[in-house]
Amino acid sequence: MRAYRLTAAGAPPALDNIPAPAPKAGEISLRIAACGLNFADLLMIEGRYQDTPEPPFTLGMEVAGTVTARGPDTDGPAPGTRVAVFGGQGGLAEQGCFPVARAVPLPDAMSFTDAAAFQIAYGTSHVALDHKARLQPGETLLVLGAAGGVGLTAVEIGKLMGARVIACARGAEKLEVARQAGADHLIDAATEDIREACRGLGGVDVVYDPVGGDQFKAAMRACRPEARILAIGFASGEVPQIPANHLLVKNLSVMGLYWGGYLKFRPEVVTESLATLFGWYEAGRIRPHVSHVLPLDRAAEALDLLRSRKSTGKVVVTPSAD
Repeated sequence: MRAYRLTAAGAPPALDNIPAPAPKAGEISLRIAACGLNFADLLMIEGRYQDTPEPPFTLGMEVAGTVTARGPDTDGPAPGTRVAVFGGQGGLAEQGCFPVARAVPLPDAMSFTDAAAFQIAYGTSHVALDHKARLQPGETLLVLGAAGGVGLTAVEIGKLMGARVIACARGAEKLEVARQAGADHLIDAATEDIREACRGLGGVDVVYDPVGGDQFKAAMRACRPEARILAIGFASGEVPQIPANHLLVKNLSVMGLYWGGYLKFRPEVVTESLATLFGWYEAGRIRPHVSHVLPLDRAAEALDLLRSRKSTGKVVVTPSAD
């Protein structure tokens, strides 16, 4: 089968032909129809992600496809069942084996493309805003990187939760995508002062930050007393250093959020969140925004769309037809 693999640390990934794997106990095998890309895939290539497997491995953290077999003595979705799985790796391939405990059966109306774009982006934002920050109706939410994979879902979910949403992104095209997702106010990070723009709107109660760097610093200075700042990631490449005296003066809270980590120590948080999110999808309240869908032989191009910030929402690769 074809797979897009990282064979050695520091080496560029490449498409390769490898034997199709057989499921072990506790696993299912999938015919992979779609794989959603994430900024973490780029960090894995660079060896900078906290959960980077030892090479060689196949890239691609979240997939959707059809179950083809179950491992020995394994209960779970029967062959023929359409599922989504957060596997952490193995998605950019025509077939793969994944833990059965992470397989989520898909609603009949959900396409494989939507399913592959769903779990990490929506799961991260929902757990962050609901479970961690306890976002309340009427509060003001600032979303940095608001047109990106997780940022756009934060805009959408924040609005559903009753917040006033300020979306920050670069350029009119990306800001329009955020506006269509429900943003009440828009800030162009390329031309506007984030701190002053937010202060002009009365300050913020919750900051959702997948960017880091200077934008984190500006957002922190725009916070109201007792605001909560969610550190989701560092797409800018700079991990901000937080002056603790600023936290003290305004009684601020900074909260880290790594969605995949909950699968290891509190999986029920993810399970309950996904149940809510799939319910919202079936009710037509949320819909993934996928700006690009490319075949497996263009996986390098798909990843470069993330690297060059040319995508909005999610990029999905389709190893086989939906």
